Amino acid sequence: MNRAGLISKAEDLADQVLRQTKHLLPHIAHLCLVGTFIEDGVRMMTQWSEQRDYMDSQWRCGWFLATLFVLVNLIGQLGGSVLVIARKYVEVACGILLGIILLQTVAYSVLWDFRFLTRNLSLVGGVILLLAESRVEARSSFAGLPSTGENKLKEYLQLGGRLLLVLLFVSILHLDSDLFTIIKTLIGMAFMILVAVGFKTKLCSMILVLWLTSLNLYFNAFWMLDSSTGMYDFLKYDFFQTLSIVGGLLLLVALGPGGVSMDEHKKAW
Repeated sequence: MNRAGLISKAEDLADQVLRQTKHLLPHIAHLCLVGTFIEDGVRMMTQWSEQRDYMDSQWRCGWFLATLFVLVNLIGQLGGSVLVIARKYVEVACGILLGIILLQTVAYSVLWDFRFLTRNLSLVGGVILLLAESRVEARSSFAGLPSTGENKLKEYLQLGGRLLLVLLFVSILHLDSDLFTIIKTLIGMAFMILVAVGFKTKLCSMILVLWLTSLNLYFNAFWMLDSSTGMYDFLKYDFFQTLSIVGGLLLLVALGPGGVSMDEHKKAW
């Protein structure tokens, strides 16, 4: 079987999986996407004093502002996540979660750490895709056709979400690593670039979901470590961040790439 035949067969298999899971897939995507927010919100609750003291020592902002920071993060992340999972006021929830990402980027000085900044931007991409999905659902609740402006906004949200998701692989690319690590990262990045331009998007997204999930379970197995070690917290953070990116990719599998993509333009050829 030639390459075109293999790709066609893989696409047929992906479509079959999508048809069988179309009602379940969005729920799984939402749960995965908000995973890192739930984990961080719970951490704010269980490590309240440590987080407050850390912010006070870092910014010299005083007990009140440090406590307010922890409270806003706790309520914002858990509250926004519950709204997303319940599929209620999703646009409001997305705004809250995006605000939390921005707040933490500044508060934790993530702007000066390339790896963590790109991870946060990838997470922003996932939330933007969730916002695009919510606009589709909102329009389907009303009669009549959507306006051109509404369509364009949704398409550009999907484009922006896809492009930001690519940054995940930029953040884990280390050219000083061993050859196997470089090869697996470059393979993943190749699929991510195809997702970014919107070529064979659903198939590439599904492959990346399987790829990232496997790597995440293998390399970020924080549950195998003692919870008192620093590596435990690091791997736990990495695990849930990657899980949220997987949620964004699952939304792409469910929704498709949108109008600004090679897949869409191929239909006009």
